[in-house]
Formats: sequence, structure tokens, C-alpha cells
Amino acid sequence: MRYRVFGRMGWRVSEISFGSWGIGGMWGRRDDREAIRALQRAAELGISFFDTALAYGNGHSERLIARALGSRRRDVRIATKIPPKNFQWPARPGTPLEDAFPIDWMIRCTERSLRHLKTDAIDLQQLHVWNDRWTEREEWRSAVDRLRRDGKIRAFGVSINDHQPESALRLVRTGLVDAVQVIYNMFDQSPAKQLLPLCHRRKVAVIARVPFDEGSLTGTMTAQTRFPRGDWRQYYFTPWRIAETVERVQRLSWLLDDRTPTMAVAALKFCLAHPAVATVIPGMRRVAHVEANAAASDGRRLSAGHVRRLKAHAWPRNFYPFG
Repeated sequence: MRYRVFGRMGWRVSEISFGSWGIGGMWGRRDDREAIRALQRAAELGISFFDTALAYGNGHSERLIARALGSRRRDVRIATKIPPKNFQWPARPGTPLEDAFPIDWMIRCTERSLRHLKTDAIDLQQLHVWNDRWTEREEWRSAVDRLRRDGKIRAFGVSINDHQPESALRLVRTGLVDAVQVIYNMFDQSPAKQLLPLCHRRKVAVIARVPFDEGSLTGTMTAQTRFPRGDWRQYYFTPWRIAETVERVQRLSWLLDDRTPTMAVAALKFCLAHPAVATVIPGMRRVAHVEANAAASDGRRLSAGHVRRLKAHAWPRNFYPFG
């Protein structure tokens, strides 16, 4: 496993990290025993950054991480997120801050996560949605200052709304956040235009999420793929969407070689090719996922020529059913 510096915090974090939405629920049948084995295997392989959220199974993902890591907790960094009080994903343009993140809600949610994670301090606390209009508001800043002062969080960041990287530019310029989490993959390359260069200059850590486009960029789907009841992707990859998606993934077959033997490895290496990216958080639910994804951190980078060629394959769209 290779490691990178996590922005101004200076933490040494694994460049492939553990995204834990799936082990909390909404991705079909949940298997807690396999999830715990996957978390433990991740730690064994050197994965040192685990991203979760209070909303993932109402704290279930957080509790699994606490159970699985045990004494290894001192060797890793854990990031979680405060859900919006109105439970609207993404944040709508006119949403008042007080409807989403009042001070007392931010404090209470952080304390709940601390109990779930069985820890005294959260390494990185994040807001689970973001609205550019909130940037200058004092309330969320006051809550963050209080949490830092009380030793309950070490760093603070935001998870940017789906496919809206420009909505955090003002926030990054304020210097008030240590990290941003953003969708970045071979289809959605938009963060590379402004957000990633700005974060790199300001030493704000970038957590690249959804590197596989919710699974399509693993190269394992077909036009006939369907998702079971309880798997939210049945609404993301509707039959007419999945056919075009699979066709576009097949156009990327030129990426496969001894350096990138699978589409999943190519997808992860695409994210890691940008120097602003501190870590990538593919979702993982099984030991096999962990081992395959960790293998992408082998020090062999995607070539600059491949990165340039991939620009022609950018595909701006938003399939998310939320909101």
C-alpha cells in the first residue's frame, strides 16, 4: 500500500481507503460478518483511512467499524459525516442553513457518532451535504470551533453535493475546511477543472468518492444487469440507462494492459493520477473487494497520455434518484 499526505493536516493516509456506505445498508442483502472480515482485511493490507457516516444505516456502519478495528483504531484515521436535519440529499439551492445544520444538531450528531465509534475524537467530521450560500454563515463555523475546542474532532470538511464541484470553491478559499469529498471518476472529470487545482494550492485534502460510478466502471456489468430489491442502484441504473453506460465502459477497453489489468484498477488509478487527490474511497463490502482494490496501489501510475486521452470519454450526467 502506498500513502499520501492528507492536506494541511499532514496525516499519512493510504491512497486506497475504505468507503463504508454499503456495509450500512441500501446495497442489497447486508452481511455483517463479511463486512467485519472486510474491514479487518483492509487494516491488514495497510488501508488506514475509513470513511463512514451517521446516515449509513442510522449509525450501523460506524458501529461495525468500531467492532472490527478494535485495537487497530490507533493506527487508522476515521472520517464520518453529519446528516442534514431535514434529511434532504442533495441540499436544495434555497435550503436555509437552520433547516439542515443548526448548531445543536451538529453537536448532537457528533456525540452520537463518537458513541458508535467508541472513540474520544473523530479524525475528520464532515457535513454530508453542502450549499454554497452557507459559506459565510457563522452558525456552522461556531459549531465546528466548539467541537474542535472540546477535542471531539480533529479536522473538518464537507461532502460536496453530487456532481456540483464548483459549489465548494468559495468554501475552500475561506481556509475553513481541511478536506472536501467529491465525486471524481472517468465519467465525471469536472472537479479537475477548478476544484482540484484550488485544493492543491490551498493544501485542502481531496477525498475522491464514487470512483466506479456506483459500479459501472468496475467493468463487470452488462446491459442485462438488474439489481435486487433493497439495492438503491435499481433506480440509478434503470434498464435504458444501463445499456448506454455499459456501451461507454466498453469503449474504455484500450486501458487494459499489464499495468491496469481490470477496469476497476484503471478507474482507481485515474483518480490517483491527480496530485490533489489524497485518497480514493471505493465502496467495499466483501474481502474480495478489499483485496482487489488494495492491489491498485502498486506504485504504477496511469500515464499522462492515458489521462489526456480519457478526457474525450467524460460523460456529464446525474443519475441520482435522491431529492
